[in-house]
Amino acid sequence: MESRYFMDAIGPGPITDFVFMEEASFEMRRRGISDEQVKGILTTPQQTNEIRPGRWIFQSRVILATQEYLIRVFVDIDRPIPEVVTAYRTSRISKYWSI
Repeated sequence: MESRYFMDAIGPGPITDFVFMEEASFEMRRRGISDEQVKGILTTPQQTNEIRPGRWIFQSRVILATQEYLIRVFVDIDRPIPEVVTAYRTSRISKYWSI
């Protein structure tokens, strides 16, 4: 089945319809990342990056407490409904942020 998500010159468009893989939900709870944070990043990511055909990273900088973090959401978009594979936050923003 063909994916319904469009690609433009810089990558996939906003994702508003998606599902969480079971492992992703477990890891997000363990890491303290909410469904709403992920939804916000998928609909308005600050950056996207393809890591292999069909799998993209959507990421945004966020302030939690008083520290800046990068939340990275890994999504398989080559499915009829995109699947969130995992999400995590890191303080090592410069390692993953594209200029």
